[in-house]
Amino acid sequence: MGGDILLDMLFHASKEERLFCAKRLKVTKEAPRRLMRYLAQSDIEIARCLLEDNEVYDSADLCEFVDKTTIDHRLLIAGRKRVSPAVAEKLCEREEGAVLKRLLKNEGATISESGMDMLVQHSRKIEGLAPLIIKRLELIPSQAMAMFWWSDGPTRRTILQRQAAERTELVDLCSDVFAVAAQEGWSDPVARKTLQLIERRQRNRPAIEKSPYDSLEQAIEVAAEQGLDPELAQEIGFLAGVKPITIAKILSDPGGEGLAVLCKATGLKRPYLTSLWKALRRPLELAEGDPHPQFAYVQETYELLAVAKAQTTLRYWNWSLSSSYSPRMAGAAAEDGAELTTDETYSASQRTARLVFGR
Repeated sequence: MGGDILLDMLFHASKEERLFCAKRLKVTKEAPRRLMRYLAQSDIEIARCLLEDNEVYDSADLCEFVDKTTIDHRLLIAGRKRVSPAVAEKLCEREEGAVLKRLLKNEGATISESGMDMLVQHSRKIEGLAPLIIKRLELIPSQAMAMFWWSDGPTRRTILQRQAAERTELVDLCSDVFAVAAQEGWSDPVARKTLQLIERRQRNRPAIEKSPYDSLEQAIEVAAEQGLDPELAQEIGFLAGVKPITIAKILSDPGGEGLAVLCKATGLKRPYLTSLWKALRRPLELAEGDPHPQFAYVQETYELLAVAKAQTTLRYWNWSLSSSYSPRMAGAAAEDGAELTTDETYSASQRTARLVFGR
């Protein structure tokens, strides 16, 4: 009853008097919840005393504050000693760079997978978010692989080195399945698409037999001399064992790290990375004769990559970008307010394709 009376008095009190009250209640957990919730949603100078440290608020309270207060209040909530997954996910719903960065820097915050999905999507528009996301332990490989395409160079390199893994264990576990699929003539499209993700060989041998070029190397040499047109680019993709949409994404990417992955995964030697760079008509040197810094960075990335990890990365890109991609879906995704279907909510490949090609 005393709390109800005090709360009613605060409705008519001055800002200074409310601040005085908030300071007196800063460390207590025994004050009436309704009174504490009212003060937490007051002006930021008053709310600061309670939102920074007071543990009287549960996740439901904090989620309510996120919806009903200002960005300054949300900054305080994002910096609390402990931020539950529910509260973190609520904060991730808004595209507020300062709040999201503070949340990602907070070691006491626990971010759910859904929250991390939203952060990855925001990182496409908010500069500086991707380098913070890549440091979080909650990040899973599918999210990192999607974020790769709009990340800066150092973040991309971290993704390639940390998020990719060798698939030898999966290959061994599925060895009997490969035999069954081969006996069936690879007639099951779902099984075929799935097993292609972990198959030992990267290059497409049947494509080599049908190709006008003797090898992947020869196709790249021709591209370096004549330039890269869409037909030749698609042929390089077929020979490398990737779908047209995947090779188009790799070749059109301005950073070029995808080329390093392609060359390492397919067993191409260093000179062919240079030839691919030439085929794209990108500069190898500066006007002064020094190596171009971007090409030097891509060369260094090539050297740092392990073959097994590069193959896993290339296979995952090919699976995730091509298995669910269609022009209709990309167009729908580009429309503001387009809703995710149930499949797109849970399917890693559909979410990745939507993120990379859509909004």
